[in-house]
Amino acid sequence: MDELRDKAHALPLKPGVYIMQNAASEVIYVGKAKALKNRVSQYFQDQSRHNEKTRAMVSQIDHFDVIVVQSEFEALVLECALIKRHQPHYNILLKDDKGYPYIRLSVREEYPRFSLSARVQDDGARYFGPYGSRGASQGIIDALREALKLPSCSRKFPRDIGKERPCLNYHMGLCDGYCREQMDQSRYAASIEQAVRLLEGKLDEVLDDLTAEMEQAAEELAFERAAGIRDRINAIKLLSKRQKAVAGSLADTDVVGYYRGEVRSCFVVLHYIEGELAAKDWELLTSPLDEEERESVTTLTAQYYGGRGSLPRQILLPCDIEEQVELARMLTEAVGRKVEVLTPQRGAKMDLVRLANENAREEVERATSAEERRSKVTQLLGSLLGMERPPHRIEAFDISNTGNADIVASMTVHIDGRPLKRDYRHFKLRDMEHADDYASMKQVVERRFRRYLDGDEKFGALPDLLLIDGGTGQVRAAMEAMDEVGIRIPAYGMVKDDRHRTRALAAADGREIGIQQNQSLFSLIGRIQEETHRFAIEFHRQQQAGHLKKSELDDIPGVGPRRKAELLGRFKSLKRIKAASFEALAEVIPKSAAQAVYDYFHPGKDEAK
Repeated sequence: MDELRDKAHALPLKPGVYIMQNAASEVIYVGKAKALKNRVSQYFQDQSRHNEKTRAMVSQIDHFDVIVVQSEFEALVLECALIKRHQPHYNILLKDDKGYPYIRLSVREEYPRFSLSARVQDDGARYFGPYGSRGASQGIIDALREALKLPSCSRKFPRDIGKERPCLNYHMGLCDGYCREQMDQSRYAASIEQAVRLLEGKLDEVLDDLTAEMEQAAEELAFERAAGIRDRINAIKLLSKRQKAVAGSLADTDVVGYYRGEVRSCFVVLHYIEGELAAKDWELLTSPLDEEERESVTTLTAQYYGGRGSLPRQILLPCDIEEQVELARMLTEAVGRKVEVLTPQRGAKMDLVRLANENAREEVERATSAEERRSKVTQLLGSLLGMERPPHRIEAFDISNTGNADIVASMTVHIDGRPLKRDYRHFKLRDMEHADDYASMKQVVERRFRRYLDGDEKFGALPDLLLIDGGTGQVRAAMEAMDEVGIRIPAYGMVKDDRHRTRALAAADGREIGIQQNQSLFSLIGRIQEETHRFAIEFHRQQQAGHLKKSELDDIPGVGPRRKAELLGRFKSLKRIKAASFEALAEVIPKSAAQAVYDYFHPGKDEAK
């Protein structure tokens, strides 16, 4: 720490970006500063001034680099680029899946369908976008279906036409009922063609066609059909506004809202078209380190708008930020026209900001309420097990095998009842001649804690509670492993009933603690057990698939990857290939190759004809 402090004090009083790295040279935090010396030195002063997360980050710093730049504008641009590239663990980040999805239309199908896609693929489909977020883009698809009365059910056309009665959507007027036998496919094609034109921005063309159709229906005194077309026109006008807002093109104003809670924060963007609220985009985040609101708003706004091909003309922020001029310049240069970044102080625009902040606060409170419920469950669990405090970190273990082959294990981690997937771990069992659940569990638990004692960062956090898939025997094996490494943590088995539901927790002394009387606790333990089992099974299947790729067939002359795949596709397993006759093999691959396979597994025999 002294070495890092001295290095920080030697930095210049110039703007720049600092890059914190751990012992493995992984980037764990990126920040910008008007004066590098002052900002970076703060991390290595009195640690009592930092919050828990900042102390955790500082404890991981092995070294840091800095990049000196000419201005605060360059620091902002560089910080955005480095955060996007490295996705540092301790930075406040927008999720990757909040990127810019495309709307996909499967035009090669007889009845094309819309869906979301993360990227454009060379699959013959049509793609529209990219749009602002997955949620907002899905809203466009839903609005298209509603406006044009396209099906949203899981039925496949034309396969399911006439097989069942129309679903509730048809009776509610949300779908034209293309599952009915009397429906003409050309009508479906016409609606899809209208949807495509809308996504291409040809709103006026579609509205002109529908208006002419409505007027014709009125002249024919078909007033009910005319009213239906009128409703479709109104729905399409609303859809157009939503589409423009989500795409970012022609948007008048975006209003940013931000709320920071103790556990969660929320970043909200309200999109306005012609003074009307057209769409809302938001994301919950883990509350940042010790950043002030202005720092978080700057970072998140730059991330949100960086890289977009189109931007609103005006962005309203919830607070003054020091880099406001630099942010506006960065966005203006990105789209080649002026983008205003303002912080309203009063009036109608300030009211819009208050609304955005209120939306952010409500999302945080909704999520926090759920977290509080989880907290109560962990408190109950700790009390039930006689623990001094609720288990914050729970690690669960499961063994998976097929006979004596590919014995593997999984470790899942739950923090305050929520899965922490980045800490999940797999194990391949060593020196196991045959399947033995007790010995397997002992080995896995021992390896887990020896990695901790060896200083392995991947196993650096100790759990408060171990949950073992199995009963008293597995728990005793886990306790023996901990005794051997000198660590003692409460451990209980997750015992299932005859309907494969977790019914109780089993202690090493044979006691069973029932959990079915409390639905929340019952659900939590059940989810942990199922998640741990799923994680083990997936890894076990991966191992089996790897063995299929490297099998005895690879040693047979004339049997390459394609013929191996053909044999496995027909016979399903190596055991059945071994038992197959020459004639059966020759039905799948050429006779010469079939003879080679047969001879390999039946030396001394000859079935060739």
